[in-house]
Amino acid sequence: MHEQYRTVTHEGVHEIEINKSRFLCALAPAATEEEAQAFIARVRKEHPTARHHCFAYVLGADGSVQKASDDGEPGGTAGVPMLQMLMRREVRYVVAVVTRYFGGVKLGAGGLIRAYGGAVGEALDVLGTVTRQRFRLATVTVDHQRAGRLENDLRATGRAVREVSYGAEVRIEVGLPEADVEGFRAWLADTTAGTAGLTLGGEAYGDA
Repeated sequence: MHEQYRTVTHEGVHEIEINKSRFLCALAPAATEEEAQAFIARVRKEHPTARHHCFAYVLGADGSVQKASDDGEPGGTAGVPMLQMLMRREVRYVVAVVTRYFGGVKLGAGGLIRAYGGAVGEALDVLGTVTRQRFRLATVTVDHQRAGRLENDLRATGRAVREVSYGAEVRIEVGLPEADVEGFRAWLADTTAGTAGLTLGGEAYGDA
């Protein structure tokens, strides 16, 4: 299990022009193949007159799912260099679509490979990336009297407070690095004089 991965910070588009051809690279985070395919379909719809919509996506913190399409460009000149750029930059859970408006000048195989790969690289530079850290989800239950102070203490010690809900008791969901779980259990008992409950949940990724 990977402790962290890097992905694009947000959805966006970056355009480059080479020999009168316009290459618009749209990037977006994608958690699943369905999300990636929906983004690709949306970009196609936004540019109905473009000649090519080549795409590549990498899913899984370990990059286990990789897909690429040349969409009518000569085989291996578009989708593969786009995918290679994503892998070289070590970004995951990301989809890239490069829409090409042909400018009348043929670029040749080498020119296309540089253009499609370069469009993705430049878009990553412009939009930026963020590292997501693997966390163990934990739910702290505490009485209302202690909740406000405990929440402040959690934030002050750098713990990732994800959600706070109020009922008969206050439930505070936190994200903990796996190595911090036992230390956190001891800290919580000490801070609340043993009055708070701790339930460990599944795993998720959040901002490192």
